[in-house]
Amino acid sequence: MKNKEFWKGAVAGALVVTCIGTGAFAGTGLAAKGTALGDRKCTSKLAYLEELIDRYYLGDKDEEKLQEGLYAGLLYGLDDPYSRYYTAEEYDSENSSNEGSYVGIGILMEKNKEGGVKIVECYEGGPEKAGLEEGDIISAIDGEDITEDEVSDVADIVRNSDKDSVVLTVHIEGAEDAMEITVPVTDVELPSVFHEMLDSKIGYIRITQFTGVTGEQYQEAFDDLQKQGMEKMIVDLRDNPGGLLDSVCDVLRKILPEGLIVYTEDKDGNREEEKCDGKNELRIPLAVLVNESSASASEIFAGAVQDYGIGTIVGTTTYGKGVVQSIRQLSDGSAIKLTVANYYTPKGNNINKTGIKPDIDVSLDTSLLNKNKDEITHDEDNQLQEAIKAVEKEK
Repeated sequence: MKNKEFWKGAVAGALVVTCIGTGAFAGTGLAAKGTALGDRKCTSKLAYLEELIDRYYLGDKDEEKLQEGLYAGLLYGLDDPYSRYYTAEEYDSENSSNEGSYVGIGILMEKNKEGGVKIVECYEGGPEKAGLEEGDIISAIDGEDITEDEVSDVADIVRNSDKDSVVLTVHIEGAEDAMEITVPVTDVELPSVFHEMLDSKIGYIRITQFTGVTGEQYQEAFDDLQKQGMEKMIVDLRDNPGGLLDSVCDVLRKILPEGLIVYTEDKDGNREEEKCDGKNELRIPLAVLVNESSASASEIFAGAVQDYGIGTIVGTTTYGKGVVQSIRQLSDGSAIKLTVANYYTPKGNNINKTGIKPDIDVSLDTSLLNKNKDEITHDEDNQLQEAIKAVEKEK
């Protein structure tokens, strides 16, 4: 299991780790009935605080940012780790993360300490064909200097380009002069499913996040493994922070027998169910790998497999997020994410703050990760080895 993939996923998934279901709503359609901001003491205090800022604050104040801070603070006051306010820009980013695709050039970037941005990863397709590689430094786009820009600003420059390609000024390690490389701007699909065939015809599928494209990617992986003669299967959900409810249900419909996948109940007791018709029920031995960072949609997956008894759950107790969030977009492009319901496994279990206990409880031997290794091999991965033993025992 790649250690660098976990940390990348932890950062990239911070916005979706709490989100298993989203809905966009233009405007609010709600009348203001709250009392928090309607309280006279509250409005007087806010006015006094702004007066203090005007009188004593050394820097310049940004009225728009102050207002955004008020909105964010209102949601923060719920003391709910899963509810939050998004600016319009943050909401666009959240949507791209959830959908699993975006307009860009197919690279993962980070801020470079000496200026510009550094390429951390090239997604499959155009970037490598164009000549970009991990470790390259980009200092300009179409001649526009970006050495002082943040990663989000660089992404916006590419996303908002009105051309089919951009010209990057790229600095390659060991080269004296920068290179001009033309890279196409296109729809980029982020990989969330990785697969390979292990020994004994065991198909291995790792799902790093449940996005809008995960179902299709899973089917492609499954079909490829079947063509290779897969007789047993392991699904690795370790460090998977979750994602979309529709996405995980889409994958589970390719595995479960006929019946309930998951159901939710809101504050008024309204129940919504997700079901499977059983037409694609998996008929081979299955094991599912989980750990303490497997959350939300990952737990829906593991919980359904465990409740139906169609596979063995291997690893450590999962994160324990059994609540559902809904995102509502406001008329100005901003949005709020609110916890709106509990979810339950097919047998009626709510695992919030308790998690799912694996059938085979085994912690990852991390001693190998203390040897300056970016990854450990499958042979060194003791949790994976237990999962292999589990599927080999099944007939």
